[in-house]
Amino acid sequence: MSSDPEEERARIRAQKLAALRERHGEEGSDTDASVQSTGSRAEHTEPVHVDGRDGLDGLLEAAGVVLVDFYADWCGPCKTLAPVVERLAAETPATVATVDIDANRRLAEQFGVRSVPTLALFAGGEQVERLAGARSEAELRSLIDRYA
Repeated sequence: MSSDPEEERARIRAQKLAALRERHGEEGSDTDASVQSTGSRAEHTEPVHVDGRDGLDGLLEAAGVVLVDFYADWCGPCKTLAPVVERLAAETPATVATVDIDANRRLAEQFGVRSVPTLALFAGGEQVERLAGARSEAELRSLIDRYA
């Protein structure tokens, strides 16, 4: 691990981009199309805001490890967790997605979200972990590292 945080972020971004390109063919337009459909850059160095089941399914197909944060704007613990979610998106190999449960009630119901924040971790398109309530950055990093 590099001692310079900016170098480390650049390395992680490059790894994410290479992994996406590998999954979708060398520098083909498929990668760009799938990334544009999620509304994010190829590196996913910021949380990807997901709208609807199709958006989430597309993201799960395109990325290896995905951490999904089901949140609500009115939720205090969600607001506390937001900076952690942003750092995880920038600094870990996982793609981080956010789902506003008020705007995506049906999606939240499909995943059995009964409280917010709820975090779901996917690896290879399958849900492997689920956590309810705000969690520490260290706990979430450890969880991501187990599957990355």
